[in-house]
Amino acid sequence: MIRIPFLDGTMSRGGEGAGRSDLKAALLESEARYRVLFEAIDDGFCVIQFTDGPDGPLTDYVHIEANSGYARHTGISGIVGKTVFDVAPNDGREWVKLFRTVLDTGKPIRFEREFSEVGRFIEVAATRVEPASLHQVAVLFRDITDRKRAEAELRASEKRARENEQRVHLALAAGAIVGTWVWEIPTDSFVVDDSFCGAMGLDAAQDRDALSVEIIVQNVHPDDKDYLMAHIRKALDTGGPYAQQFRVLRADGTYHWLEASGRVEMDEAGAAVTFPGVLIDISERLAVEAERDRVADELFRLNETLEQRVAEQTAALIAKEEELRQAQKMEAIGQLTGGVAHDFNNLLAAIRGSLDMVQTRIEQGRPDDLERYINAAQSAAGRAATLTQRLLAFSRRQSLDPKVTDLLHLTRGMEELVERTVGRHIEVQTFAEEDLWRALVDQNQLESALLNLCINARDAMPGGGQLNISLTNRRLAPAEAAELKLVAGDYVLISVTDSGSGMSAQDIARAFDPFFTTKPMGEGTGLGLSMVYGFVQQTGGHASIRSKLGQGTSVDLLLPRSEIAEEPVAVATDRATPLPPAATGATILVVEDEVLVRMVVVDALRDCGFEVIEAGSGPEALEVLKSEAAIDLLLTDIGLPKGMNGRQLAEIAREIRTGLKVIFATGYDESTAMGAGSSTSDIEVLHKPFDVDVLTSRVRSLLAD
Repeated sequence: MIRIPFLDGTMSRGGEGAGRSDLKAALLESEARYRVLFEAIDDGFCVIQFTDGPDGPLTDYVHIEANSGYARHTGISGIVGKTVFDVAPNDGREWVKLFRTVLDTGKPIRFEREFSEVGRFIEVAATRVEPASLHQVAVLFRDITDRKRAEAELRASEKRARENEQRVHLALAAGAIVGTWVWEIPTDSFVVDDSFCGAMGLDAAQDRDALSVEIIVQNVHPDDKDYLMAHIRKALDTGGPYAQQFRVLRADGTYHWLEASGRVEMDEAGAAVTFPGVLIDISERLAVEAERDRVADELFRLNETLEQRVAEQTAALIAKEEELRQAQKMEAIGQLTGGVAHDFNNLLAAIRGSLDMVQTRIEQGRPDDLERYINAAQSAAGRAATLTQRLLAFSRRQSLDPKVTDLLHLTRGMEELVERTVGRHIEVQTFAEEDLWRALVDQNQLESALLNLCINARDAMPGGGQLNISLTNRRLAPAEAAELKLVAGDYVLISVTDSGSGMSAQDIARAFDPFFTTKPMGEGTGLGLSMVYGFVQQTGGHASIRSKLGQGTSVDLLLPRSEIAEEPVAVATDRATPLPPAATGATILVVEDEVLVRMVVVDALRDCGFEVIEAGSGPEALEVLKSEAAIDLLLTDIGLPKGMNGRQLAEIAREIRTGLKVIFATGYDESTAMGAGSSTSDIEVLHKPFDVDVLTSRVRSLLAD
């Protein structure tokens, strides 16, 4: 324990009056002695007083005394008045912990520690200042950084020496070292063993005292000698490790490969002193490496030829695969065209036969039966249009007419049709969630898709079973939507579930592929599910299948929710509904390359009182548009000959005649008709085939706006 005068109040205060001057003189004398002793200490010395810190009472301390040695040993000046966290913000808590132990226990401590903030190692001795109530600790320390570094270097040097010694022992034990030497540079003398002389091709009776570098290297291969001597001279100039490989002529007249490995030791002035080392026979190692390189080269050449052979085989397989794919494509096209040709021929037969009967009845003067044949022709034409839409659905290119749809109302309305289609041996039930959301979907296409799925379910239950149609709301989170390649948000899920034979995993993976079917030849085209898939994809939804063999099948259709509360009232097109009158003097430019279609359209419009100008291609129509003729509306087909389609024609026409109203007639794709960025306020799309009444109604409505 330490008592420091004038810090702990141990001096007597003396009497009053004259004794005060004596006491003051004694205090000054004692203070002077204390300061002399304080500064005479070469080591760093300080007194610290504990105080409240950032972590609570007595968790920091302030330096209240320090000698000049403090700055010498720490590099920190002006320490008095500073706290530990001022000088050691990163390591302050550890210093507080060490000295707080001294303060609390009264036991002195001595230790060595790195002072990380100043980059030094210090040796520390600390003891408590009495009385303990002062909360002070006296600290004596010195900088031992140089000693620590010397110790570390010594340990590293000893470790390297041990490792080198171990390597030498291992090499000697393995027979790799074939000679040793020590070259004393100042006296230019060599100490070598017999193995060294034998390895360098020297005479065993060679006078060792007369050895020189020139004698030692006399049997080195001429191609290696100059190179070897240059590196020896470099090693003598720079010192440090040395290693070189060279060939030496042996007594048997053959060359063998040696490696000289050593180290040039330098004195304090940087002059070479000794050059010890060993000789290692590396002939066998180099032979192994040469064989390895030879094998690697051979493998490389084999690999090159192998890659060539693999490329040739791959090309042959690709060619065969392409032939197979072409054959499958032709077979699929054959199935498709065969089925389509059959259906279209039947429909054309009905249309042509009906028209023939109309002509016959007119010639016979029997007009009473005309309506029956006309209705038959119209019905066949409608079925042909439906077939075309199915083909477009298969190719994912049909034009959709999405509307806000009450799915429960739609499915309830189909129940009677579904029940008749699947038969009485199958029980049909519909389930719907309360407050079912509305969907934005093409109603006709959805009805066709549901009927297709119900027919598939029927075929999977030849002995009867259960068919359920369920409708539920479904909200897709971003992760789930990304997995399905959809936009996160709200959807309506329609599930068509049967209790039939089920599907294997392999069949599920191919179920949506065009022309794939599990039905016997002639009983299915393999287009049904593909068309359903195409329709759902175009709608912005997703179709998937859940099934196990013997456990039934569920086909799930996710359809986007409509944010519109109710569907706007559609414009009526019924024949009995009064139509807007034709604009007086309105002129229509009709562009259609199919002569018969153009004839019907032109006649129908003229019957309604319109002036009509005809054109069979885009360039012909442009000539009319550039003329002085008055034109109020352009009615054009999309697919036109002579390098200009209907959309391109309309764009140019609206540049020539600003505000020109346009009706596109298309049997293909509405998006192609409209084009990017088109305004729809004065553009209509009419899908082929269309009723004449629908055509004239669209024209009158657009002109009336």
